[in-house]
Amino acid sequence: MNPMIERVGLLGGSGLYDFEGLADVVEHMVDTPYGKPSDVIVTGRLGSAPVAFLARHGRGHRLIPSEVPYRANLYALKSLGVRTLLAISAVGSLREHIAPLDLVLPDQFLDLTRKRDATFFGDGVVAHVSMAEPTCAALRGRVAQAFETVALPGVHLHRSATYACIEGPAFSTRAESAMLRTLGADIVGMTNMPEARLAREAQIAYASLALVTDYDCWDAAREPVSAELAIANLVRNAAAAQKVAARLIESLHEHALQSSAHQALRSALVTPLDKLAFAQRERVEMLLR
Repeated sequence: MNPMIERVGLLGGSGLYDFEGLADVVEHMVDTPYGKPSDVIVTGRLGSAPVAFLARHGRGHRLIPSEVPYRANLYALKSLGVRTLLAISAVGSLREHIAPLDLVLPDQFLDLTRKRDATFFGDGVVAHVSMAEPTCAALRGRVAQAFETVALPGVHLHRSATYACIEGPAFSTRAESAMLRTLGADIVGMTNMPEARLAREAQIAYASLALVTDYDCWDAAREPVSAELAIANLVRNAAAAQKVAARLIESLHEHALQSSAHQALRSALVTPLDKLAFAQRERVEMLLR
């Protein structure tokens, strides 16, 4: 199979380690200038739509959020023709109206991570992408349309929210949870940054479908979140997420996404390509595809 065929990418988060219904499945062991991705990337077709799937934490959930090789993941997906990416992620709610088992389409991020390689640039190559709108509005709209067309009784979709990304792997203290609310965050997770930023640098249209597992710990009247509770709700949420993702993929195959993210790097790259060493230029040209 031609590795540069354009594919819709799916990143599976906690509780989602494969994607049902794929035909013509091929597993790709990809090496990148940034190391190996979290696991093999599985390509296949959903109906006639080409898809690439990667388990963010590895199959068997082997990587804590700080260990996820975000740069390798995004670079590898781009090398396999991914220009549109839906990231499925577990989150806690920081607002009463966002309940466990709801779905959320975050449109803003607070990046509170500290240990992660957050850019493809540096070492002689300079670029400054715009992150004013960190997820693709056009793709979020298509996800919302997909949600409306599948039968998910009792499941509510929130079409905007601010996602606070913490380092993890421990959950927040009550004081931290309260602070995030004060900062304007609506949900809290551990993986969407620097993932969204790297997707923009790679000219990939990116949206996150966040699966709410709990109310974090800001409300002392409730039991604080535990891994057991989060995973139990994730199992229930994963089926809904797969249905939405499958309909989205069909929709994108029928009508290709038009996204400004696909041109994000062209006006952001400062260092001229003809001034780069061969290896630097090769890496940048992959991101520009």
